[in-house]
Amino acid sequence: MNSNGVSLWPELWQALGETLQMAVAALAIGGLAGLVLGIALYVTRAGNILANRPVFLVLNVLVNIVRPIPFIIFITAVRPLTQALTSASYGVEAAIPALAIMATFATSRIVEQNLVALDPGVVEAARAMGAGPLRIIVTVIVPETLGPLILGFTFLFVGIVDMTAVAGAIGAGGLGDFAIVYGYQRFNDVVTWTAVAVIVIMVQLAQFLGNFLARRVLRR
Repeated sequence: MNSNGVSLWPELWQALGETLQMAVAALAIGGLAGLVLGIALYVTRAGNILANRPVFLVLNVLVNIVRPIPFIIFITAVRPLTQALTSASYGVEAAIPALAIMATFATSRIVEQNLVALDPGVVEAARAMGAGPLRIIVTVIVPETLGPLILGFTFLFVGIVDMTAVAGAIGAGGLGDFAIVYGYQRFNDVVTWTAVAVIVIMVQLAQFLGNFLARRVLRR
């Protein structure tokens, strides 16, 4: 793979590293924050262990406002926050806050939907035994839905990789930037499809790992 006779393999490996850096950081930060937010949405629903209609409505509206925003618009809209947090307006570090925020709201809905599917009888049984809300969340709700949650986080990782490619279009680096700069702008289809192949392989590996872990958890 080359451009004008110059090998692009070093640039490809650097772009892959940048994509993984953005994706892993966003998954770690957004995944954890989204898990907390998703649990909050679930437990504050009417009839649940911490039912609170005002809190649920505020959280639900907040998620509904942020989630539909196209990421390429969102990442430019939060640029002042990004600059305040990272002192950078472009590059990998500048992309991570926007990725993490969007991942948080995406995760929260995935978590909430999986928790809603939990048999209410399991929670009621724990309440009848005198377990408090925190103990029910930690020892009942999360463990009982761990398999589906792992699959949900796998799906989230795929979505984050997609967002990193979008971020690359506005100077964040990574495989998206690599495909645009060395492929699209130079009319080099080999470079573009190489970037596509690398992303597909990365996503397939993540999906395989997620499926494997989910099966292990569900067989316990």
